[in-house]
Amino acid sequence: MKERRHAKILELIAEKEINTQDELLKCLRDCHFNVTQATVSRDIKELRLVKQLTPEGGYRYASAKKPEVQTQHDKYVSLLSNSVQNVDYAGNTVVVKCSVGTAQAACMAIDNMNWDAVVGTLAGDDTIFILMRTEQDAGKMMEQLYSFVRR
Repeated sequence: MKERRHAKILELIAEKEINTQDELLKCLRDCHFNVTQATVSRDIKELRLVKQLTPEGGYRYASAKKPEVQTQHDKYVSLLSNSVQNVDYAGNTVVVKCSVGTAQAACMAIDNMNWDAVVGTLAGDDTIFILMRTEQDAGKMMEQLYSFVRR
């Protein structure tokens, strides 16, 4: 129940400008969560919600931290940007040339980004082979990885 309520609170503050606990309490009750003011207060503390200034000069609740998935994604993009030197493909295989000694870390980043069309990866010292499902997928992956080179 608590996890569902926390997820709903994060959804509500992302969709609406909620600036008081009373407003949040009403929104939760409208969504069929039978909660008390004390529960809402604890939820705000546990979720580490903060009051954020709106463009109109008011305040609204917002999450104090970025979702961890996005933070991890940013780290992987940064790692790839600093490692990848060139990308090419033949058939359904993508070949990624990296700075010496960085291919295994870059390969780990590729693996952890969970691209659906990736069948598997293999890394050496400065080269990564990525087996894709189709040749079209390989072309798209090459473009995606090459965009990191241009950063």
